[in-house]
Amino acid sequence: MNSMLAGESAEAEPQVPASQHSARHFPATLGRFDDGADRATIDGLVRWVEERYRQDLLERPSKHVYVRTLPAAVIEQIDRLRDGPLIRSLIAAQVPAGSVIAPMTHTDELYLSHYNKDRGGDQGLFDRHYDGNLRFLSGSMVVRALIYLQSDATYRVVFHDSGIEKAFATYEFGLLDFHRELHWVEGQYNPADRQRILLKCNYLVTPRGAALLGRATLAANTGVFCVVKAAMEYSKSPRTPPQVAVGFLCNLFRRLNNIHPLIPLAICLAFIAVVVAASGWAIARLLA
Repeated sequence: MNSMLAGESAEAEPQVPASQHSARHFPATLGRFDDGADRATIDGLVRWVEERYRQDLLERPSKHVYVRTLPAAVIEQIDRLRDGPLIRSLIAAQVPAGSVIAPMTHTDELYLSHYNKDRGGDQGLFDRHYDGNLRFLSGSMVVRALIYLQSDATYRVVFHDSGIEKAFATYEFGLLDFHRELHWVEGQYNPADRQRILLKCNYLVTPRGAALLGRATLAANTGVFCVVKAAMEYSKSPRTPPQVAVGFLCNLFRRLNNIHPLIPLAICLAFIAVVVAASGWAIARLLA
């Protein structure tokens, strides 16, 4: 397994495995913030998170907060990491020359990661999964950066399609294909572990001159992202029957998506068709 880090030395260039990749697949890439200013930014963000989310860090469920909802001063610090040359250069090195790399800032999240397998909506964060379900789309890709503001190296993230695994520590990050990288976390819950504070930052990559494709792809990604995220958040650590039901569907659809992304879509469309047909039948009976 390849675990080389960007920025270690002249010889330690970011590497990806020599396995055959689809031209549409962004290979998982590992990196680390070594610049003193970047590390100071990260340290400052960690101090703010520890103060602002002190109680959430003590609880078991994972927590996601949209970056756009944070104070302006905090967003400015996150922008420095997301938009800095290190991550952008690593993305540009793995995509076709001339590609447009556009941050999807409205989907970026602050993530308090707790290893939580209780059949709820956030269990899929650790089980085998693709982050997205639009891998059948061609001509574009979404690259996700997992930026570890604070972490110890007791859990390993396995990037299956790229043949890479990594136990991430503070200041490190991983780039992966949002829709096309099957990945999971290997570890075991330990309340004594160092808390994991991450940023999840997403970048839409489209060919130059394909503005219409970019807008359509952005709309599709945003719609699916928001629906899935809302369902996961609602059903994490489920306590009520509706939460249990939604959590079950989240995990079922995740497993089906691992087989093929069109299977969950087909089931949803079939369900909608049944509901519409049943409603039409009921209305017709009432009017008869």
